[in-house]
Amino acid sequence: MSKNIEKQYLKLLKDILDNGVEKDTRNGKTLSVFGRQIRHDMSKGFPLLTTKKMYWKGIVTELLWFLRGDTNIKYLVDNNCHIWDGDAYKRYADSHTIFKDGFAMVTPMAHSRESFIDAIKTDDEFAKQWGELGPIYGAQWRRWLPGGKDQIANLINELKTNPDSRRLMVNAWNVGELGKMILPPCHYGFQVYTRELNTEERIAEYEKRGYIKNIDPLDWAPERTISLMWNQRSVDTFLGLPFNIASYGLLLEMIAKEVNMIPDQLIGNLGDTHLYLNHIEQAKEQIERKPMNLPSVEIGELDILKGSAEIELKNYLHHPIIKAPLSN
Repeated sequence: MSKNIEKQYLKLLKDILDNGVEKDTRNGKTLSVFGRQIRHDMSKGFPLLTTKKMYWKGIVTELLWFLRGDTNIKYLVDNNCHIWDGDAYKRYADSHTIFKDGFAMVTPMAHSRESFIDAIKTDDEFAKQWGELGPIYGAQWRRWLPGGKDQIANLINELKTNPDSRRLMVNAWNVGELGKMILPPCHYGFQVYTRELNTEERIAEYEKRGYIKNIDPLDWAPERTISLMWNQRSVDTFLGLPFNIASYGLLLEMIAKEVNMIPDQLIGNLGDTHLYLNHIEQAKEQIERKPMNLPSVEIGELDILKGSAEIELKNYLHHPIIKAPLSN
């Protein structure tokens, strides 16, 4: 049995601090280790970290954005989620930068970051031109080119018709389109796996959920569990990884509800796993905090293919937020 997800996460922070090698990267210096794995039993609670307050609304909004197949930040901005603002604004600012005598200069007509976001909100044509991030996650999940393959729809169909398939995969690393993306995928693919439940397990699940008596549990109870494993090439361990854990945990819950299965194991395979040097003190502070009981998630009305869901987070106890700069 794996340890509590939060204890694993805090241990990973310490691992990087103790064993990481310093690297000078595209967007700042890091301490880095390679090839780590985390694993969570979903029956132990929803994997939203408690040793700092997490940005739950942003996690939900971004995942629904992916599932909608959207790649423009307008949906995010309209829902007060600003995690991709920096990437869109960098593209805009770069397009308004000229070089003169070896110096970079921003042209006078360029928006500030604040006015750029206001324009995304209020000017649809501006948002269409400058809010677009290229064929990132949502595009690959819902309309992989060439061919326009809808990987999410295909996954749901396969889970319902061929749940023991070894091809239950969704991939975002489309080599032919990497150059068109504002940022190549960090978490580049996931695979799901189902297991058939025996009679005793099905009855136990029925009783645990407290469903109506005098109904045969085997007429209702799910027949399978479902697990999800995602792969990540680059891991911003302080800011990004807690977000990724919760996002894929929520995706697992949503898929499980869609196909009437029980969420089981959540597994993350981590490549270049790093802390930015300007996150070191924050990581040390978090390591000293004691984890609380994990919350739970309840999903109501759900249309996964429309990126629409009623999601309620319950019993989320947490330590205060720990602020740290985002490296775009």
